[in-house]
Amino acid sequence: MTRALLTAASGMKAQQMKVDSIANNIANANTAGYKKSGLSFRSLLYQTFREPGAPTGGGRVNPSGLQIGSGTEIADSFKNHSQGILEPTGAPYDLAIEGPGYFEVTLPNGESRYTRDGSFRVDGQGTIVSPQGYPLQGAPTIPPDAIQVNVSADGLVSWITSQGGQPTGNAQLTLTRFANSAGLKAQGGNLFSETASSGTAQIQTPGQTGTGMLRQGYRERSNVQVVDELVELIVAQRTYEVNSRAIKTSDEMLQQLNQLTR
Repeated sequence: MTRALLTAASGMKAQQMKVDSIANNIANANTAGYKKSGLSFRSLLYQTFREPGAPTGGGRVNPSGLQIGSGTEIADSFKNHSQGILEPTGAPYDLAIEGPGYFEVTLPNGESRYTRDGSFRVDGQGTIVSPQGYPLQGAPTIPPDAIQVNVSADGLVSWITSQGGQPTGNAQLTLTRFANSAGLKAQGGNLFSETASSGTAQIQTPGQTGTGMLRQGYRERSNVQVVDELVELIVAQRTYEVNSRAIKTSDEMLQQLNQLTR
């Protein structure tokens, strides 16, 4: 009975963490460029009372043995990096990636971070920056007299400084790719950092080697589907309740056993 209590408790703990992950997804349903999180489960150790295939006499063997598990635990978390819906904003510095690439921004300490959130702005020096003020790597300085800025699908940036004038500037924006984007470490603020699991950032020109194309005046929505999250939430809640019921049943059986042994 004690085994059942511990096993069910491990299930409740795992489902609580599952609810935590779902709650974070729902909270970020409207966060630009957010990638939904998920959890993987794995079983804990098994106690083997009889080995599968153990001889039972007369040349016969036990076909399945006897093993009792001890519960479950969270194996790992993962990010679903599937494409979110691109919504038009009309803002000239809003950029969306149609493909698997990432924007690279530079922190004040010089470190690089990677993001799918293309909600960029221009600061007082004409630098294209993220909402946190981090410069977009490779972006040109926009002159103060620019009245129109154009970003092509392949990342070429040009601007016009007078009505009817010709576009000037020919800066090239780049994107980054990773051998394993699921290995990126989420840092908060819609930012990811490179890890040994993700592999080294590969700088690519938009539209080449499958990096993706840029869409000016668009922003990528979160890839969270609220209906799917609600279904997952209901399943997690029901599983939690069943595990708590198993604890209650084990407790009642222990009480009956104690009464019989008095």
